[in-house]
Formats: sequence, structure tokens, C-alpha cells
Amino acid sequence: MSKIATLEIGGKKYELPVITGTENEVAIDIAALRGATNGVITIDPGFKNTGSCESAITFLDGEEGILRYRGYAIEDLAEKASFLEVAYLLIFGELPTKEQLEKFHTDIKIESQVDEDIKKILDGFPKSAHPMGVLSSLTSALVAFNPSSVNVESPEDMYKAIVKILGKFPVLTAWAYRKRAGLPLDYGDDSLTYVENFLQMMFKKPNGSYKVNPVVADALDKLLILHADHEQNCSTSTVRMVGSSHVGLFASLSAGISALWGPLHGGANQAVIEMLEAIREDGGDTHRYMAKAKDKDDPFRLMGFGHRVYKNFDPRAKIIKKSADQVLEALGIQDEVLDIAKGLEKEALEDSYFVDRKLYPNVDFYSGIIYRALGIPEEMFTAMFALGRLPGWIAQWREMRLRKEPIGRPRQVYVGETHRPFVNIEKR
Repeated sequence: MSKIATLEIGGKKYELPVITGTENEVAIDIAALRGATNGVITIDPGFKNTGSCESAITFLDGEEGILRYRGYAIEDLAEKASFLEVAYLLIFGELPTKEQLEKFHTDIKIESQVDEDIKKILDGFPKSAHPMGVLSSLTSALVAFNPSSVNVESPEDMYKAIVKILGKFPVLTAWAYRKRAGLPLDYGDDSLTYVENFLQMMFKKPNGSYKVNPVVADALDKLLILHADHEQNCSTSTVRMVGSSHVGLFASLSAGISALWGPLHGGANQAVIEMLEAIREDGGDTHRYMAKAKDKDDPFRLMGFGHRVYKNFDPRAKIIKKSADQVLEALGIQDEVLDIAKGLEKEALEDSYFVDRKLYPNVDFYSGIIYRALGIPEEMFTAMFALGRLPGWIAQWREMRLRKEPIGRPRQVYVGETHRPFVNIEKR
């Protein structure tokens, strides 16, 4: 393939370099376009066709249903690795040795203590506050307790900032839940794994012990791995954009949390449960609602099926479906909403309308089912997503800073009024 692309504007031709990635993705480099053409830019609302960076972290092929972290298939990582192993891989580029993983976990546990004054900030929120707003605010507040910016030229400084946020973020996430649930705050137990400790911080009652169900811990570990990174999505791009101004890691992560909050991004699994609740309240007839989903004139939309990136199937959904089945069986839950979910799943996998259009249940569908089965309220679903996405955000921020990427500054095409004379207020 030619390494040069030719663009013709007004009869004049411009040569632009062509970049090819390691997985043969092709991009036209337009970095010099505006200067060479005296002001011509491209426009791409939503940046659907624009590469904002070169990255070595995650490869995603939506047409083929492929997702890889640092070259490793998501199927292998979910089956054979722990969430902390995957976090280390994403951030530092290689799977850790046993010694490296043990040190990583130990250092994270050391940094898991949260300043008591953070509790005072948490106390200022009403119980009705959404956990994502609380989580974003508390993550941003960490800057006040760690005022010195990270020296990205120092591997030691960078490592300390990374283990600090990996240690504190699960605590803040659990606290956001316990605040809303009216439960006392808990620091968990350092003898547990990262995921087991998080479950204890979430669910341990003040008047009793909490025993971690291994099926539940395994399912949550897999869910966090599947959510750990997903290329240049809205929240990840936000972390990189904010970080490009050289603001610190915690402030960049806080911005990413806010971006993830939206129902078109991290809130999709919450939308699945809300849809299932609505179907239940309307009688629970899955056949009727599948018919409504196929009717183009019906405003009803089936949430949790298909994916805007994966045009074939979501590889994460295949993995987590098995965990969802195991969790439901292990917990023996009788829940009409989850029964409706299983009914919709069965019909979609057997109905030629959905099969032909590849509208299979996606990761949001199954993650919502698992979270509900675990007793996690809907408003916490996106916070759980944020916990999983944390290593990816860190990895992307670190990569952006180490590559010394320039500050983000998109252009625009102005479509407003042209120059107008000012009219004094008496004459308006």
C-alpha cells in the first residue's frame, strides 16, 4: 500500500503521509494539513473516523469481534489471569512475575488507607447523592491530600501514584455505596485478594462477619477484567484530553469518571435493568416486547443487545454469560426481573431477526444481571464499571504523558453570525 495519500482541494494537490499500525490499521496523517493548506481542516463529529493518538495498549476489531490487551486475547486473560495481573499488564506493558505481582499487591494495600478528612467530605453529601457524583468528587479531592504533581520522568513517582490510586479507589467506591445504604464505612481486610477485599468493604455488616463466595469473587474478577480497557472510548479519551494539559493523574481520572457516568457510555448496564423492570411492571410478556423491538414504528428499544463497536459479537459477552449463569445457580436467586432477562436472552438467540442482524446480548446485558444478583443497586452499576476501567485509564494517562503528546485542542467549523456592528442597548 502507498505510504502517501493525495488530497486535492481547489485544484491543488497535497501529499499526506499514511501510517500503518501493527495490526494493519491504516490512517492518513493530517497533522500538517492546516499549515500546508493555509487553514483547511477536517471535520468529524464524534471523532468516529479520527485517530487521536497512537497507542500500544488495546487492540479492538469490531467486525471480527476481537479484543486484546497488549497483544493478549481477552478470552485468555479472563480465563487465566486475575484482575491485578491484567491491571499490571495494561499499565506496565507486560504480565507480572509472581514476585512483581506480590509486590504490586502489597504496595497497593499499603496505600489503601484514606485520610480521615475524606470522610468529612463524604459526610457533606446527602444519602440521595448518586454514587458516580460522589466517586468523581472524592477522587478529585484526593488531589488536595496529595498536592504535589506526579513527576512523570521519575519511574518511582509514577509507580507510587499508580499504587496509591489503585489502593484508594476501591475504598472510595465501597464508601459511595455504604453512604447511600446507610452503612458504616469499612476498610476491609488486607489478608484478602483485591476483589475479595472489595466485596467485604461493600457488604460486611457492622454486627456480623462476611464470607466471600468464590463464585461471586470469580465473576466479579472477570467482569473487572472485561471492563479494564476498551481503546479510545469517551471516558478514556477524556482522561487523555484532560491529562494532556499536564494536570495530575487524580484530576484526570475524576474527569473520566464523569464522562463514564452518561447513559450512552457506562450507564448502559443500568439502562438494561431499568428496561427489565419496566417490562415486569407491564406484565412481563417477553414475546410482546421482542415484537415491539422488531417494530420500527414502536419507540421501544431493547437495551443490552448489539454494540456500536462490535458488528459481529461482543467477545466479552461470551465470557461473562458463563459467569452470569454460574452466579445465578450458586446463589439460587428467585427474581422475576432476572427471569425476564433470561427469557429475552433465549428468544434473541433463537429469533432469526436478531441472529441475522447479529443483535446478541452484550456485556452490559450480562453485567447488569450479575450486579443485580449480587444485590448491588442499579445506581452503583456505573461505579462498578469505573472500578474495572481504572487500570485502563491509568495506562492511557501514563502512555500519553510518557509519549509527551501535545495538549488536546480540536478545531471547529464556525457556522455563526458574521461580523455585526454593535447596537447600543437603547436602540435594541
